[in-house]
Amino acid sequence: MKNILIVDDDAELRANLSEILTGKGYRTEEASSGKEAVERAAAQEFDIVLLDLMMPKMSGMDVLSELRKIKPKTKIIMITAFATVDNAVEAIKKGASDYISKPFKIDELLITIRRALEESRFEEGIKRLDMDYTLSSLSNSIRRKIIKLLSMKDGMHLMEIVRELAIDDHTKVVFHLKILKESGIIEQDKEKSYFLTKEGKKTLDCLNILESYLSK
Repeated sequence: MKNILIVDDDAELRANLSEILTGKGYRTEEASSGKEAVERAAAQEFDIVLLDLMMPKMSGMDVLSELRKIKPKTKIIMITAFATVDNAVEAIKKGASDYISKPFKIDELLITIRRALEESRFEEGIKRLDMDYTLSSLSNSIRRKIIKLLSMKDGMHLMEIVRELAIDDHTKVVFHLKILKESGIIEQDKEKSYFLTKEGKKTLDCLNILESYLSK
């Protein structure tokens, strides 16, 4: 369950957002001021902060700066009135993940949250991988197909993979398997069956995200 901190001086808006997001399976907490938001974020982990740009005393931009210092991995989505969209764009330049303009539709908010979470998952996966070698491994369509095949089964032997790929020259498949094995994406057990490693599963997640972006 992902944690979301809702920061807005409008109590009714906070309550409404909290009810909606809780109903969608998120865990929420509320902060009525920038100072309270910074204190809560410092004390616990939040995956997303929904942050109102225009607040008294400590502005959303000031809160953004503080949150980027103390919790750089937390994704921050700015909530802004239409008249302050330029300021929201400036906030993104300073580290916010995205923004939504009031009045916004709930579907728009949920999509923005999912996109920010997807971005966070992708970034985490990238950090755990050897990017140069991994991206090189994923550049070939046969290797991408092998990764997806292995994700659907607990393990596959060489000739099973060859049949699924419909490639006559099995030595070509061996070559691609070798590349994937050297990159740490796949491994073999004692029965010579190929399977995805933990890093391979993370690579698959990144590959799926990349492909979803490219297909838009």
